[in-house]
Amino acid sequence: MGCVSTAETGRRAETVDTEAGPARITWLPAENAKNARLVLAVSHGAGGGIETRDLRALAAALPAQGVTVALVEQPWRVAGKKLAPAPKTLDTGWRGLWPALTAAGLPVVAGGRSAGARVACRTAAELGAHAVLALSFPLHPPGKPEKSRKDELLGSGVPTLVVQGGNDPFGRPAEFPPGEYEITEVPYGDHGFAVPKRSGLTEDQAMEILTTAVAAWLSTLV
Repeated sequence: MGCVSTAETGRRAETVDTEAGPARITWLPAENAKNARLVLAVSHGAGGGIETRDLRALAAALPAQGVTVALVEQPWRVAGKKLAPAPKTLDTGWRGLWPALTAAGLPVVAGGRSAGARVACRTAAELGAHAVLALSFPLHPPGKPEKSRKDELLGSGVPTLVVQGGNDPFGRPAEFPPGEYEITEVPYGDHGFAVPKRSGLTEDQAMEILTTAVAAWLSTLV
């Protein structure tokens, strides 16, 4: 396990060995460390890394509100592979990271986008996550609503917030089943929360909807 600091205030990268291989956490600490309320650990999906617009927006907005953001890169991404492994291997990597995420003694909200959201839901109760943030939860493969993954979402066992694009082909908000979770819609957003010009929303406005909803929900947890 090793850490590398950068010039950006407080930002540092930590490499963590897991049974699935080395993973990486990029830490963006709460601006006032003494008043840090919790850690939001969020991972990427199967088709990208931590540079996605939603993860970048959360990392920029939340530290000022007493939330330490941990951007998690799964071992397959750290190794430079282009294809994500099986869900079981993703869960193994996430479990291996968990001790590093909890080391500060703060409550940890497990989160991720797409495949990362599924991992967070599947492992939340087992690992003792304080809550789950599911960004662009892939409720079903595009065009195949019969292949629902609702059991993963409904089985998280902890307070859960879903943030979903209004036009997400992996599951529009109206398709989600009733359950003990909250859901916020980013109007017109696709699976990556991109919004078309004709929507009248800018990307910044879409991300403000997302970050405002997440910040408000996190404030109810502690």
